[in-house]
Amino acid sequence: MVETQILMGVASRYWQLVKIDGAGRRQVQEIIPAKEFFAEVFPEVTDKGEHSDIEIQLKLLQLSRDAPTDRYLLAQRCLLCFISWQIEQVCWQLEQNFGVIHGFTCADLLPYVLDDDGSLKPVNNYQCLSRKILQSFDPQQSSLKTWTHTKVKHDSEMNQFLLGCGVYLISDWAILNDTQPNQLQRILTAFYSLTLSEIQQAQKLLESYHTIYRSARLQQRARGIGGKCTTPTTEQLQQIALLLENKTGQIFRAETVMAKLQELAERLRQYRIYIRSAYLPTEPLDILNKDSHPVTKEILDNENEQLEFLKLYRIQFLACLEQALALVIQSRINQLQRKNADKAKQFLIALRLFHCQNLSMTEIAARLELRAQDAVTRLLKLKEFRSEVSQQLLNLLCKQVLELARNYSNIESLTILEQQIKIAINEQIEIVIIDAETQAQTAKNYIKTSLFNEKLCRYLDVMNEDI
Repeated sequence: MVETQILMGVASRYWQLVKIDGAGRRQVQEIIPAKEFFAEVFPEVTDKGEHSDIEIQLKLLQLSRDAPTDRYLLAQRCLLCFISWQIEQVCWQLEQNFGVIHGFTCADLLPYVLDDDGSLKPVNNYQCLSRKILQSFDPQQSSLKTWTHTKVKHDSEMNQFLLGCGVYLISDWAILNDTQPNQLQRILTAFYSLTLSEIQQAQKLLESYHTIYRSARLQQRARGIGGKCTTPTTEQLQQIALLLENKTGQIFRAETVMAKLQELAERLRQYRIYIRSAYLPTEPLDILNKDSHPVTKEILDNENEQLEFLKLYRIQFLACLEQALALVIQSRINQLQRKNADKAKQFLIALRLFHCQNLSMTEIAARLELRAQDAVTRLLKLKEFRSEVSQQLLNLLCKQVLELARNYSNIESLTILEQQIKIAINEQIEIVIIDAETQAQTAKNYIKTSLFNEKLCRYLDVMNEDI
């Protein structure tokens, strides 16, 4: 009897949906058509439990793609119900791992990722996270459970909330992998005010780590072996220690190397949390070593001033982004008009079709009656275009933020902070540009519109109204 109840409970995940009600509370909705469909397709599951989750999901996946409309919608709904339970599990895990220390609960996370209304068919163009997960799922690459956990942990809105709580969901080893030695020098100088000797030691540590660990990681990827960055092995730590000895003349134990790598990764983690949560530094970031030199005295005296400054800063960021886009677009139009007025018109049309209507280069070439997609690529010059916008935005925003900061700080502290503010702003601009590049290279159904595209399309709409 107990065994049957357990099996029934597990099977119910395919017809019971975890969702959020209008008040933001968690509730479980039983979807009767899905329950009846599941019982019809898997009559033995609720009685004997003879199928594993993988077998059930493969069958449902096949039906969701090949069956007649009424049946594929029901098969899809069963899978979406299962996904909702996995989404909740990820949120519970995050609460258990970080919630107590960082002040959030599972209930705080659920509204960001549980947006499935339980309908058999979407009533509009909005695609909830569960449907995105299911649409991008490949059973040849992973299980549905693993894929769901991965996609939820990469959800941009939830991660933005977690960043505000001081949680950055990436391993120490992944952080060290994608940090360059020259970037490390800039961070440790501006945000931690370390001495030249301390910075050089950190760079040698990172370089040694890259030579051993990252090289091995790249070789694995070349052989088609992916997965998460795992903790370095004892052998790898010993190899890193040997490289460090050659670079510094000092002898290190494997345990010491591990501790130093984790300390460096934590510095980088704290730096990224500040950058990605849109906060300029308002206090010394060196929380790991109280004897180190602080960045400077605080710019803002209290939390109310911090919130006020941040609100004004975000307004300036958006306004300056729109202004930068306008300047670069108009400059491009002027350049093209001097050569060929038709090219200027084609540029504006191509810009809109690519960024606002999500057409491919090939589709745009056909619309504009150009020879091939390479002609559109040369017309748009997207990499150069984004670079010009980035530079204009940096120039505009630095002026505005420094002017804004004068209301909160004295001239002496502003002089000290000017370079740090420029670095922080530049990092945030890089994130916006990377998001735009990612959207340009990713299947349009699988990624949200970037801030860059949103403001670009808004400006093009205004231009169209003025014409």
